This record gives sequence, structure tokens and C-alpha cells, in this order.
Amino acid sequence: MTLSVMLLLSILVSFVAFGYAAWLFVWVKKQPQENAVITKVSGLIQQGARAFLKRQDQILLAFAGGVAVIILLFLPSPVWKGSFSKNLINAISYLCGTVLSALSGKIGIEVATLANGRSAEAAQKGLKPSFMVGFRGGAVMGMAVVGACVLGVSLVYLVTGDTQAVLCFSFGASSLALFAKVGGGIFTKTADIAADLTGKVELGIPEDDPRNPAVIADNVGDNVGDVAGMGADLFDSNVASLAAALVIARKLDLVSGHHNNVITVFCYAALGLLASVLGVMTAKIGKNGNPTSALNSSTYVTTGIYAVLTAIATAVFGFSWKVWAACILGLLVGVVIGFTTDYFTDDTKKPVHLVAHASASGPAFTILSGISYGFMSSLPAMIGTGISTMISYKLCESIDPAFSSEYALFGISIAAVGMLSIVGMIVSNDAYGPIVDNARGLAEMGGLGDEVLEITDELDSAGNTVKAITKGFSISAAGLTVIALLGTFMSEVNDAALELGMELVKGFDVMDPLVFFGMLVGAAIPAVFSAMLMLGVDRNAQRMVEEIHRQFNTIDGLKEGKVDPEYNKCIDIATSGAIRELIPAGLVAIMSTIAVGFIGGVYAIGGFLVGNILSGLLLSLFMSNAGGLWDNAKKYVEAGNEGGKGSEAHKAAVVGDTVGDPFKDTAGPSINTQITVISLVASLLSTLFLTMSILH
Repeated sequence: MTLSVMLLLSILVSFVAFGYAAWLFVWVKKQPQENAVITKVSGLIQQGARAFLKRQDQILLAFAGGVAVIILLFLPSPVWKGSFSKNLINAISYLCGTVLSALSGKIGIEVATLANGRSAEAAQKGLKPSFMVGFRGGAVMGMAVVGACVLGVSLVYLVTGDTQAVLCFSFGASSLALFAKVGGGIFTKTADIAADLTGKVELGIPEDDPRNPAVIADNVGDNVGDVAGMGADLFDSNVASLAAALVIARKLDLVSGHHNNVITVFCYAALGLLASVLGVMTAKIGKNGNPTSALNSSTYVTTGIYAVLTAIATAVFGFSWKVWAACILGLLVGVVIGFTTDYFTDDTKKPVHLVAHASASGPAFTILSGISYGFMSSLPAMIGTGISTMISYKLCESIDPAFSSEYALFGISIAAVGMLSIVGMIVSNDAYGPIVDNARGLAEMGGLGDEVLEITDELDSAGNTVKAITKGFSISAAGLTVIALLGTFMSEVNDAALELGMELVKGFDVMDPLVFFGMLVGAAIPAVFSAMLMLGVDRNAQRMVEEIHRQFNTIDGLKEGKVDPEYNKCIDIATSGAIRELIPAGLVAIMSTIAVGFIGGVYAIGGFLVGNILSGLLLSLFMSNAGGLWDNAKKYVEAGNEGGKGSEAHKAAVVGDTVGDPFKDTAGPSINTQITVISLVASLLSTLFLTMSILH
């Protein structure tokens, strides 16, 4: 099979995914929504989410325009020295990446805000109808995100035939994803923390009580953080894994004289999307089934379908079985990492029960036990990522002894492609979470009764567990991807060194002071980045708490529920604060990379990337899992355990959840995007770092 035919088939599969997403969207829209209160509140959530995205996208597209001008002037070489057409292609590719990433989030928001009220009302008929609305709503985003990824990368490569254009496309996706995740994360946790502290802790009113001025902002936040932000994040991870694999595959094909490795990358990516489509089609739940088991079984089915499809393709097209093994290894490790995360965050497992029990002794013990289990939970994922890296490296280095190091790096990159191959299903599961979370709140505000609330609580608990699993999966996948991007950086540096007649980079020796300097700085950046995000949430939440106090103190009849609060004031505070806070943290990460590169050169950047990967993975896993653990410990107490609602254990668990909110939904999942962004910046500026550094 020729490369052009494979690219066209990849594009065709992406349109199949879009067609299925359109069918799912129409199906969700046809579901009844008759409760007047739910229709009104759902509309307010949709308006708030749209308003936030509009303001955020105006800022981000202006930023993207500025970066596109810099790319036009300097990449791959200064425009006055090199080829204007190449620079123009790179700038256009970058903008295409940003636009598709933004569209992924926009599509997710539209369907999630349509599905939430319908899922709530469907719960009146039982668990199964409500689950199907939530899951199929999430699946629209899953199909759209991965379809856009495969379509974008295939079109860029088909038109340009240039892997640097693909890297620029990936950088566009990553830079927008970084700021979208940060902005959405700050918004959602501002509202969530303020609503919990004033409602549950101070006033003792229910979580989604319509008297709370922050309740609509909280529901908007679920969408802009966990739908738009996570969609852009996984779009970015998937594109980055393909970009890293393509850079190494194309280099191998150039020296070997054929296109088999590039074809392998596109074939495996397209089959991953097809497997996700089939997996979503087969998803089902019994009348009184377990929603967590249903979501997990869909992941198992998709994994099995993908393994079979890729094995058939490998046999038919004569791909290397060692490359296939590396791909499947990455996939299996990703699934295992996801389900080890489940152990530490599921409210039916021991760690959640132990943290809930510790809460009876006060919030200090809630925090101490949650932090401890959070750190423990990072070990399986770190080991899993290391094992998949090591085995895939060793598997593929023996494919061709003449190019053992290149094939070894290709093995790592294809393992990352494998780990992200079922990302369509992962996004579907992830977007299900905020839909049913909103549905639970809407059911309470719409007065649908205790039986419906029990169903939506069960669906919401499954959503929290699955969100924790998908975060663990996406963080580990990003870890494997950036290890592959480290190989891409070396490849780009050595290509430039060959052209300039300079010494090739063989590796990064930690005893080299330049490498060690880079490692120390790189390891510190995720901690500083996380601190800036959480301080942003802290400042913003304090402003919202003041606004909630003002409304309760000055609006007559609000506490009694006789008048509606001024919901828009809280939405405006969350929006303006998130917009104000989202740029500085991202710029710190990007500018520190550029500074280290121009000071210490490519060896310092190599160390910088290694330090950033190790520190970033650890902190990201720890914060995401600890936050999920605290959240479900609170829900476990609210279900009637350890004293139930209103008890001392409940108050302590709410404090733990409040600390965990920015951990799991702002800083934790944003770090993996930060690692990807700086890895791409390093690769794109590798020639400049090689030739213009101060110390080397």
C-alpha cells in the first residue's frame, strides 16, 4: 500500500467518526426535556459556558496570531535567510492546530449542555436511559476530538510531506490546550470551592441548592474545565504522539528508501479511531446495571477490537510484528495504569473508606491521609510508563542493527501511539462525567424527587471514578509521548548538526554540568507552574466567596428561597479571574524553556526536558489522584457512612474535597500539557539552541 492511499483512508475513517458523532448528537437532541426549571437552568449553564469560551478564545486566538507571526519570521530559519514558503506553511499549520483544538472544546460544550438536562429527566424512567444519554453525549466529543486529530495530521502531512509542519500543527494544538485547560480549570474550581465553602460548610444547604449564587457558575465550570479543557488536552496528547512518531518514522524511511514506518503510524492511528467508533456502538448497560462497570467494559471491548484490527493490518501489509508488539504494550499499560488509579479513587475501595474514616478525627487527618495515598498512587503509573518505555525500546532496537537507536526511539513513540489509540473511548468516558454531574444538580433544582437523585448520584459517582481513571491514563500517555518527543528533539538537533557540520548529540550525561543545570531547572518548573495555578484559584475563589456573602446579606428573601440570586455576578467573577490568571503560568513554562536553551544550549535543554518529565509526571499523578480520592471520600460520607451529611466527618471531608479540587481539576491535569508544550518548543527551536547558546 502506498502512503497516499493510507493517508486518504485515514481521512475517510475520520469522516466516518464525524458522521457517527452527528448521529449521536441528533439522538441526544431528540431526547425529551419538559421540566421548565431544568430547561431554564440548563439554558443558563449553556449561556455561561458559551460566554466564557468566547472571551477565552478571543485572548487565545490573539496569542496564537502573535506566535504565528514569530513562526513565519523564524521557523525553520529566519525568513530573510531561508525559504518564505516553508515558514508560511509552518505558520499556517500552527494556526490549524489551534483552531481544531478550540473547535474540539466548542463541540464538547454544545453537546454537554444539551445532554445534561435530558440525562436528568431520563433518570425518571430509570438508570439505563439516563446513563445512555450521558454516555452518548460524551461520545459525540470523543468521536469529534479524535476525528479532528486524525484528519488534521493526515491533511497536513498529505499537503506538505513535512514533519516539521506536523510539529507546528502539534504545537498549535498544545499551546491552545495548555491555556484552555488552565483557564477552564481555574474557572471550575473557583466556583466549586466557593459554592462548597459558603453552601455546605457555612450555611448547611445542599450541594446544588438554587439559593446558592455560585451554583450555576459551578455547573458551567464542569463544562469549561472537564469538557472543553480535557478535550483540548487529549486532542493535544494524541496529535503530539503522532507528531513524535512521524518525525522518527520519516527519518527511518528516508535512510531505508521506503515509507513503511510512516504508513504504520497512520494505519495504527486510523484503526484506533475505528476501534473507538465500534466500542461506542457496542456500549450498553442493563436496567439495574453498574455504570462504572459499563464504562470500563466499553474500554475493554475497544482495547480488544484495536488489538485484533492492528494484528490483521500488520499481517496484511507486512508491518513489523515488533512494532505491533510495542504498540499493544503501550495500549495495555495505559489500561492497567487507568485501573490502578481506580483502586485509589473508587468509593468502593479501601483507600477512600480509610480517608473517610480519618475525617471523623478532623480535617487535618483528611489532608494527611489523602496526601499519603496520593503519593502512593503515583508509583504504579510511574513504573508502568518506565516498563513500557524500556520494553518497547528493547523490542524495536533489534529490527535493523544498522539503525538500532532510531528504531529503539521509534518503538517508544509507537508505544505512545498505542497508549493513545483508544483515546476516542477515553474522551467519551471523560465527557460523560461532567454531563451526569450537571444532571445530578439539575435533578435537585428541578425537584425530580429522591429516587431520581439516587440514580443521578450513582451515575455521578461513576463519572468521578472514570474521570480519575482518564486523568491517570492521559497523564501517563503524555509521559510516554514526551519521552518520544525527547527522541524527536535529539533527531531534530542531529539533523541540524549534520547540515552545519557540527558534532552529533549521542545522549545526555547527568555528570555534564550543563545537563545537570537543565535538569534542576526543568524539575522545578512543574512545581512553580502548579503553584501559580492554585494561587489563581485561591485568589479567584476568595473574590467569589465575598460576592456570595454580599448577596446573602443584602438580597431580602434569598435565604428563604423567595427570590433568585444574581447568578451572572458569580459567572463574571469566575470568567474574568480565569482569563486574568491563564496566561502568566503558561508563559513562565515557555519562556523558561527558551531561556535555558539560549543559556546552556541543546545539552542543557536535554536535561531540562528530562527533569521536567520526571517531576511533572510525579506531581501530576499525585495531585490528580489525591484530588479524586478526597472527592469520593466526601461522597462516601454523604452516602450515609461515617456519620453522613452534617457530621464532623462530613465537614472535614468537604475541606479535603476543597483542597483536592484545584489539585485534580486545575494543576494536576494541566502539567502534562505543559510538559508537551515545552517539548515541542525545544524541538522547534533546536537549531537556534544548537547555534546561538551562550555557554555551548
